[in-house]
Amino acid sequence: MKFIYYGLFFTVITLASCTNTPKQSDPIPAHDEFTIESKQVGEKRAINVWTPPEYKTSTDSLPVMYMADGGIIDEDFPHIANTLAELIKSKSIPPMILVGIANTQRRRDLTGFTAVAKDKEIAPIVGGSEKFRAFIKEELFAEINKRYRTTNEKSIIGESLSGLFVVETFLSTPDMFDNYIAFDPSLWWNDHYLVKTAKEHLANFPKTEKRIWFAGSNAEDISAFTQELAEILKTENITNLKWNYSPEPREEHNTIFRATKVKAIKWTFEKK
Repeated sequence: MKFIYYGLFFTVITLASCTNTPKQSDPIPAHDEFTIESKQVGEKRAINVWTPPEYKTSTDSLPVMYMADGGIIDEDFPHIANTLAELIKSKSIPPMILVGIANTQRRRDLTGFTAVAKDKEIAPIVGGSEKFRAFIKEELFAEINKRYRTTNEKSIIGESLSGLFVVETFLSTPDMFDNYIAFDPSLWWNDHYLVKTAKEHLANFPKTEKRIWFAGSNAEDISAFTQELAEILKTENITNLKWNYSPEPREEHNTIFRATKVKAIKWTFEKK
């Protein structure tokens, strides 16, 4: 579905109803499913969890990667779980657990506040990212730690609006995760407010080591702002932040996730 957003200049915004990757028939890996009644978002949420073979054959605790768009049907959990399985098997990355959060109202949960009237037309309710983040931090983390053997290392991965949520979390609550991966994040949201205020957020960056990998496709309403964010990170030069921006002008908004996921994940977890 496409929405036309006009500001000072016109911008074309591509938003899929669930995810922006091409729908493909990905094999659904063996995984666990459970629900959690969330007080933060006021509804029951379905959770999918994939564990690598190493988890079942050892007593080791593993780091956890979280993702929105984490449903089984027409969402990204299967292809990310399968990718992790391949990379772990080849010893390209260390073993880890994948936790997918299935969507209910995606555009509500993954967007922050906006003062732009056109933004508010994408869904009946928007601006729920703070509550969704609280659900993950206050409720989901504890449930995963209770059910599985986990380390303290946590990562988050997402694309498009989910990528927006990843970047918003990185800037607003950077201590929440250790590693951030965002594909074509919708940084146009709220008149690119996150980019406008990035330096203010980075001024209070924690002292612990963090990593962020992000990419921009040939979508003009996104690539301009991912490039600007990269310039800001370069200028601020935070010593305990390892970052990588991957401009992908040959990729479109609906191809970039699958085209770049392997190099994103390998870069993020190299030598870990």
